[in-house]
Amino acid sequence: MRPYRYDIVGSFLRPEYLKEARAQHLEGKINDAQLREVENKAIKELVEKEKAVGLRAVTDGELRRRYWHLDFLASLVGVKEIKADHWSVAFKGHQPKAATLEIIDKIDFDENDAFLDHFSYLKEVAGDIDCKMTIPSPTMLHLICCVRGSESYQPIDRYKNEDDLYHEIALAYQKAIKAFYARGCRYLQFDDTSWGEFCDQSKRDDYASRGLDLNQIAKNYVKMINEALEAKPDDMTITMHICRGNFRSTWFSSGGYEPVAETLFGGCKIDGFFLEYDSDRAGDFKPLRFIKDQKVVLGLVTSKDPQLEDKEEIKVRIQEASQYVPLDQLCLSPQCGFSSTEEGNILTDEDQWKKLALIKEIAEEVWG
Repeated sequence: MRPYRYDIVGSFLRPEYLKEARAQHLEGKINDAQLREVENKAIKELVEKEKAVGLRAVTDGELRRRYWHLDFLASLVGVKEIKADHWSVAFKGHQPKAATLEIIDKIDFDENDAFLDHFSYLKEVAGDIDCKMTIPSPTMLHLICCVRGSESYQPIDRYKNEDDLYHEIALAYQKAIKAFYARGCRYLQFDDTSWGEFCDQSKRDDYASRGLDLNQIAKNYVKMINEALEAKPDDMTITMHICRGNFRSTWFSSGGYEPVAETLFGGCKIDGFFLEYDSDRAGDFKPLRFIKDQKVVLGLVTSKDPQLEDKEEIKVRIQEASQYVPLDQLCLSPQCGFSSTEEGNILTDEDQWKKLALIKEIAEEVWG
C-alpha cells in the first residue's frame, strides 16, 4: 500500500556531468536534444540505484528541473516565470537564484505538458516497479503570487473574485491528475511549503500586518486541494509532502504543525502526508491527533546533512508518534528531498544512499 513503509520525498543530488551539461546548455554549447540525452542517462542510472537500495517506488529525482516547483508551475497555461530582485522567502544562509511567477491569463493545464513526457520516460526505464511523480501542490501558485507577493499582486480581470482563481487552479490540477493517470501514473505527490510557512509565528505576524488572514487562506487551500482531488481515480494514490524549506541544506520556516493541524490534517482528503520531523523546528507529534485515515510518513531522517541518525532514537520517535496515529498508519522517509533545486544539499551521493539504507533497515525492524 502506498505510501510505502520506507519511502522517499523525490529529489536526488544531480551528478556532476549533468550539472556541466546544464551549464553548457545555458551557454548555448549544446542544444535541447543533447541536454535531454544527458538527462535520460542520469535518470536511468538513478533508477537503477533506487532499485538497488530496495525502494518500492522510484522517482526521476527531479533531475530535469532547476527548482522543485517553478518549472512545473511556469508550464501551466496562463502562468509566466519572471526574474526577481530576490527570492520570495529568505533562507537562513544560501539564497537560490531569484525568480517568481506571474498570472497573466486563464490558468489551465496543457495536455501536451513536458512533465507528462518526463513521467513516461521514468516509467519506461523503471520497468515493472512503481513510479512516483512529484509536482508542486495547487497551493503553491497562489502562495507565490498572492501571499508572498501580496504587496505587488494585481489580479487580472478574470480573477478579481479570488474564488474564481482558486476554482480554476483546482480545475487545472484535475486535468493534470487525469493526464498523469492516462500515462500510467498511480502514485502522485503534491509538494507544499505553504503549511510550513503558516506554522511559523513570525511569518504569521508578518502576513497579518499585510492584512492577510492565514486561517481563512488555509481553509481555502484545503478546499482547493480537495476540489483537485475529485479527479483522482480510486486506484491512484496522491500524497502531500510538507516542509519548511530546503536549499543547500538551509531552511526558511520554523514552528510545529498546531496552527494548521485541525484544518489540514482534519480536512484534507489526501491519501498520505510526508511530514518533516527531523529537527525541533517541526515541533512535537501532538498535532497528529487530527489525522483521520491518512497515512503519515514521518520524515525523521534529515536530508540536510550527512551524519547518520541513531537507529534506536528513530525507533523511539516512531513509538512516540504512534500515541497519536496507529503504528499501522505510519511510515518512514527522509524529511525532504536531497536536491530541491539543481544545486543540491551539502552531502555526497554516497551519503544519500546510506540514509536510504538506514531508513529501510529501521522500517523492516519496526514493521517487519
